[in-house]
Amino acid sequence: MDKARHCVLIVDDEQVNALLLESALGDDYRVEVARNGFEAIEKVRTCAPDLILLDVIMPGINGFEVARVIKEEQNSCDIPIIFLTIMDTFEGESEGLEAGGIDYLRKPFNLKLLQLRVRNQLELKRKNDLIREQRDLVIRQKEELETSLARIRRLEGMISICMHCKSLRNANDSWLGIEQYFSEHTDAQFSHCICPTCHERHYTDKD
Repeated sequence: MDKARHCVLIVDDEQVNALLLESALGDDYRVEVARNGFEAIEKVRTCAPDLILLDVIMPGINGFEVARVIKEEQNSCDIPIIFLTIMDTFEGESEGLEAGGIDYLRKPFNLKLLQLRVRNQLELKRKNDLIREQRDLVIRQKEELETSLARIRRLEGMISICMHCKSLRNANDSWLGIEQYFSEHTDAQFSHCICPTCHERHYTDKD
């Protein structure tokens, strides 16, 4: 995994904690830091991080509320969130997971364990992103195929053609020249040329 491609957003109002995390992860990932919940929401919108390390107890808006805002927005709802907190209660962990967190680590935490969890979550996100890209590609290909089939169906069946001028009757009973008809019903492009019979008829000097 090319970890240098990934961005980790650290959200913590304590500067010492933010610096510690940045030092532990900065060699392997691009790190962004937010000092409060409002700054974190703005950073998510502008930097599009691949993973968020989110403190829970912060002034103004706590980590659970930040997570709910992030998960409600379409562009950020798939970003994994790991909560970091001194809250050592079942209720706190439950609220974090209900708010959209994918993991919950209690402070003080082991930095090596944190690095491993960050690595594993980013690898999982990379695989999920690849699955979504493949799914979206299949959807686009299906739509293109359905569009092509619709064009083909428009040309199926019997086509009425004038026996004298060779105009074709459209669906609304109007009459179109062959070139105009196919231009409106297909993606075909015309290249004008002269068949041997017409060349002999119009351009050969018979005298």
